[in-house]
Amino acid sequence: MPDRIHILVISQYFYPEQFRVNDICTEWIKRGYQVTVITGIPNYPQGKFYNGYGYFQKRTERYNGIDIIRLPIIPRGNSAVMMALNYISFVISGFLWSKFTTLKADKVFVYEVSPMTQALPGVWYAKRVKIPCLIYVTDLWPENVEIVGGVHNRLILNMLGAMVDYIYKSCNRIFTSSKSFLQAINHRGVPLEKLEFWPQYAEEFYRPVDKKTCVVSEIPDDDSFNLIFAGNIGFAQGLDLLPQVAIELQRQNTKVRFNIVGDGRYLPVLKEAVQASGCENMFNFIHKQPAQRIAAFMSVCDAALISLSDNRIFEMTLPSKLQSLLACGIPLIVSANGEIQQVIEDSGAGYCCNAGDAVSLAEKIVELTRLSSEELKEMRKKARGYFIQHYEKRMLMDRIDKYFSEAEVVCNV
Repeated sequence: MPDRIHILVISQYFYPEQFRVNDICTEWIKRGYQVTVITGIPNYPQGKFYNGYGYFQKRTERYNGIDIIRLPIIPRGNSAVMMALNYISFVISGFLWSKFTTLKADKVFVYEVSPMTQALPGVWYAKRVKIPCLIYVTDLWPENVEIVGGVHNRLILNMLGAMVDYIYKSCNRIFTSSKSFLQAINHRGVPLEKLEFWPQYAEEFYRPVDKKTCVVSEIPDDDSFNLIFAGNIGFAQGLDLLPQVAIELQRQNTKVRFNIVGDGRYLPVLKEAVQASGCENMFNFIHKQPAQRIAAFMSVCDAALISLSDNRIFEMTLPSKLQSLLACGIPLIVSANGEIQQVIEDSGAGYCCNAGDAVSLAEKIVELTRLSSEELKEMRKKARGYFIQHYEKRMLMDRIDKYFSEAEVVCNV
C-alpha cells in the first residue's frame, strides 16, 4: 500500500525465540504494514546465544518481511545476577539506539512480557520523535518481581514501581491480556479510558485434528486416560502436586497417564519427585516439541492440564496456553485460582480446582475419566466454540487495527 504505516515493535524476545509476538508481526505484514522489530540477541530460554547469533553475527535480519534490529545484550545465563544484567543491558543498548537512530516510524508497539524494563527504549523513542506509543501488558510489574521473583526489598520495589508508572503515563494506550490487569493498573492511577482488555489469540495451527490422520508415537495408544501438560516446566507451573495426585489415582485404580511435554528449570526436580513417589509408570516425559506439532498431540489425548502455583499474580493471569488448548478443542482440567476459573466455567470446556490442591485435582481427573465418549466430544465442541467466540485471531487483530490506522493525539511527550 502507498505510504504504509510503519510500526516499530519493541520486544526483548523475538524470532527465533518462540513468542506470540512473532505471529502478530507477521500478521501486520500481511495486512500491509511496514514492521521493524527492536529486540535482543536470541538467548531464551537456554541462557546463551543461539548458534549463528552473537555480537558480530546476524545483528540485522529479515523474517517474513519484518526488519529485525538486534541490540547487544548480556545473555541471561542461569542465575539471578545474569538475568538482571540481561535486563539492564537491553535498556542501556536501547537508550543509545533511541537517541541516535535515524529510523522513522509512525507508531510504537511494546510487547511486554517480563521484563517491563524493555518498554523504556520504546517510550524514549516515541517521546523523541513525537509519535504514539502503545503497550501490551502480559506480565504485571512490579507485582511479578515481588511475588514470583521473590524480591521484597522495598527500595527496589519502589524504584520499579516508579519506572512502571512512568511507562504507563508515557503510553497512549495500554492493552492487557487479562481483565484483572485492568483493575490493577487502574489502581496505579491510570485512567480506565486509557486501558483495554485485548486477550491473546492462538495461531492457526492450533486447531482440532483428526487423530486418525496423526502419527504421535511418543504417546501410547492403550486403555489409559491420557492427560497432557505441554509447555514450560517451571516452578511457577505448580507441577509439584502431580506425584501426590498420581498416588491418589493409583490408590483408586484409575488408569491415568500424565504426558509431560516440554522443558524447564523444574523438570529435573519433577522427575526426581515422580521417581520417589513410585508412580513412574503413570508419567511419560517427552522432549519439547515444535508448536506446530502440539495440535496432533492434543488429538491423541483425552484432556489437557493447565496448572499454576498458588499466588496472587497468577490469580490475575490468563496463561497463553489457555487459548491454544481451547483452539485445539480438547477438554481442560485446570489447577489454578482466579480469572481462568471463570473462563472454564463460562465455556463449559472442563473442570477446575484450586491451585495446589492435590486431592481436589485427583477428584476432578477421576470425574473426567468417568465421562462417556459423547460427553467428552461435547466438551471438545464447547472448547472450540468458546475459542472462536472470544479468542479468534482475525477478530482480535481487527480490533487492534484501528489504533494503527487512525490518527491519535500524542500525549505525555
